[in-house]
Amino acid sequence: MEKEAAQLIAAAIAIGLGAVGPGIGLGMIGKGALESIGRNPEASGKIQSNMILMAAFTEGIAIFALVIALILKFV
Repeated sequence: MEKEAAQLIAAAIAIGLGAVGPGIGLGMIGKGALESIGRNPEASGKIQSNMILMAAFTEGIAIFALVIALILKFV
């Protein structure tokens, strides 16, 4: 039972810490993009495409954290 408890705690820590970083990163990406569009509205298309690309990379980190948490829980 102690091994199972340790696995569950490790999985919870992995996904908890793995989701905090990308959450903060997505907020910063959105903030920077909105400020940039506010300063230069003509460049909104290029800013938006770069923002979506960076958001996808940031979400990839959260997905990796989820996979690690699932591996810790079930293996």
